[in-house]
Amino acid sequence: MGNINLVECLGYLASVLVAISFLMKSINKLRFVNMVGGICFVIYAVTINAIPVALINLFTVCINVYYLTKKLSKFS
Repeated sequence: MGNINLVECLGYLASVLVAISFLMKSINKLRFVNMVGGICFVIYAVTINAIPVALINLFTVCINVYYLTKKLSKFS
């Protein structure tokens, strides 16, 4: 594994973030970490021209943004 490029690193980072998000006890932390991982996956997928992967991750990012915004607006 001596020759890993930046795009591959982004893919691995996205995978790790999504996996770690499921270890969170707080749903808000889970959604936030999962959202960041999803954003990384979208960038990764677009970079390697994997549009179906980008679309499903964009969808999950939108869901996380929706619920985080909804939750935060309750506190205002």
